[in-house]
Amino acid sequence: QVQLVESGGRLVQAGGSLRLSCAASGRTFSRYAMGWFRQAPGKEREFVAAISGSGSGTAYLDSVKGRFTISRDNAKNMVYLQLNSLKPEDTAVYYCAGRNTGLATTTALYAYWGQGTQVTVSS
Repeated sequence: QVQLVESGGRLVQAGGSLRLSCAASGRTFSRYAMGWFRQAPGKEREFVAAISGSGSGTAYLDSVKGRFTISRDNAKNMVYLQLNSLKPEDTAVYYCAGRNTGLATTTALYAYWGQGTQVTVSS
């Protein structure tokens, strides 16, 4: 099992940047593919980005490609999401998620979830 704790969310102006962090417990972190998802008020949770256990593979939601970057540090059991050129439509609670197999972009395929961190982008 793995426990996940997100941090880094805050209020930021449009065009600004943030880095979200996700701290993971467990000794086999490098075996887990990790993902970032987000949920805006009144909307379903959606995939944002994912990274393979080794870090060699990544995937992104089309609307964040070129603006967001997912990365991981397996030595520190950390996953990051760098958010640049933020837009008001990026406002959501951002969740870190993990699965102990390959990279995936579907919410239902992730077994482990953090509590979420709020990102608010003002116009």
